[in-house]
Amino acid sequence: MKIIRYEDRRGKIHHAIEQGDGSYHRAEGDLFSAVRAMQDVADIGRILAPVVPTMIWCIGQNYRLHSKEVGMKDPDYPIVFAKGPNALQHPGEPIVLPRFGRSEEVDYEAELVVIIGKPCKNVVRGQALDYVAGYTCGNDVSARDWQLKTGGGQWCRGKTFDTFAPLGPCLVTPDTLTDPSGLRIQTTVNGETRQDANTGEMIFDVPTLIEFLSKSSTLLPGTAIFTGTPHGVGMAHTPPKWLAEGDQVSIIIEKIGTLSNPVRSETI
Repeated sequence: MKIIRYEDRRGKIHHAIEQGDGSYHRAEGDLFSAVRAMQDVADIGRILAPVVPTMIWCIGQNYRLHSKEVGMKDPDYPIVFAKGPNALQHPGEPIVLPRFGRSEEVDYEAELVVIIGKPCKNVVRGQALDYVAGYTCGNDVSARDWQLKTGGGQWCRGKTFDTFAPLGPCLVTPDTLTDPSGLRIQTTVNGETRQDANTGEMIFDVPTLIEFLSKSSTLLPGTAIFTGTPHGVGMAHTPPKWLAEGDQVSIIIEKIGTLSNPVRSETI
């Protein structure tokens, strides 16, 4: 099933479940254990990110053509970094270009995001998908100048500015999306297709990533795992195609939906 998190017209936050006719009915219960649709139609004021992550883990260079386009060799193990919870952004809300911590090289990265649904530690690959609450679209927005030049030799600083982790528009549960491999994944900017690939091209697939991240470490319910981006990022174009004020970025993943965000400059 498809589940959204939304704010109603009175400012209260709920979940809702998509019905066969495309409408959404308000849900009750725990998103990570038992949730069901009620009879009343959801009074949707605005769509929110489907979860508020307890942790955001991200995987770098997980598609071979992306590694090649940025001049890096394929990794032997997953490359892991983190984003802060401050980076979360809702569907339709702006990606904000940093102006105090100024960046002139802000990039998009379409990613399949896995949401963990129950405590997950030392899980073997064959059982890893049993711990998944669902899947959604993510945009690993990246300030490349901070990531690669002024961030102290690590990636986190350039990846975790406010609004740099748009998430949504819905959570698709494993009973509906049984296999996260083989999904078409795309980015468009102002209607121009920039990325167009398939999640089956990942170097490390979803079960492998969950096994790796859960080694001697508990993945709590609500953990979001950004699984890496395919080729076609802005920095790889000649000349680079950085995000700019007024752009509209859309991440599209087959069987999940479209996550769209405008681009705005930070107010100084």
